[in-house]
Amino acid sequence: MKNFSFVRANSLDEALSSLGSDWKEAAVMGGGTDLIGEMKDYIQSPDKVVNLKQIDELRYIRNGGRSVRIGALSTVSAVETDPLIVENFTALSKAAGLVASPQLRNMGTIAGNICQRPRCWYYRDPEVPCLRKGGARCYSIGGENKYHAILGGYRCYIVHPSDTAVAFTAHDARITITNTKGSKTVDIGDFFVLPRENPNRENILEPGDIVTEIEIPVPDRGTKSTFIKIQEREVWDFATASVAVALTMNGNRCTKARVVLGAAAPAPWRSPDAEKELEGKTITEAVAKAAGDASVYGSNPMTDNGYKVQLFKNIVKRAILELV
Repeated sequence: MKNFSFVRANSLDEALSSLGSDWKEAAVMGGGTDLIGEMKDYIQSPDKVVNLKQIDELRYIRNGGRSVRIGALSTVSAVETDPLIVENFTALSKAAGLVASPQLRNMGTIAGNICQRPRCWYYRDPEVPCLRKGGARCYSIGGENKYHAILGGYRCYIVHPSDTAVAFTAHDARITITNTKGSKTVDIGDFFVLPRENPNRENILEPGDIVTEIEIPVPDRGTKSTFIKIQEREVWDFATASVAVALTMNGNRCTKARVVLGAAAPAPWRSPDAEKELEGKTITEAVAKAAGDASVYGSNPMTDNGYKVQLFKNIVKRAILELV
């Protein structure tokens, strides 16, 4: 990889002051499980790497009253097993437990997981000048696209690789972003961006920004959630398809629903159409099937990934019935 300077920041202020105003100038490292691979493949070649691992103030999971607050440097394994998460946010605990391998979950940070870059083989190939890396086109169009997007694609058809981002979206999380000018908190739906908005980025982070906290509101009484992940290998793998479903129930009647697809689009894909099929209704197998069918309304499969349409219909139905 290219030579770079290394800053081991001991505080958030030190980390922020070390970051520059350009992506080439500096990169932020949490666990480093994604960044180092990109640097080895010359996909990212920063002049400086700012290591956040020593910043204990960003490592916590605590009760915030009406919410649970998760520091950006909390490990994926900590999120998986924390009693507050397990008790209140089953989908998130399950999703975290299905990330990579135990070793990587112990090392990877939760903010790094939601901010990881795509796994598309064209993007990850240093010899391919794809659109996301500043090239002229997306090579999945007319190329090998078995794992690519069926929803939300526009010129670029990557799928977002994070399992936890799907669950966070189903739980209506909010993301706090900090830079030298201060902090702001955004809804998770406003954090991720689609290729139509920016074909080179997956989120709204700018040079000098650091994700510092993820906040999840405590769900209403009667809320249950789950996460289902389909992967080709029984050992750890990225999702071929996944879904997080959260239902607030009054008896057998659903009063609020969240249905979010993973590995379907360039961002976690919330499906209002599926949610409309559930809210205000008694959940039966027929209602669950209707929601599954609705979850892929507007899908536009490519030459090799049409199988995903039926796969998502099935796992959405399965997740809903699991909860009731």
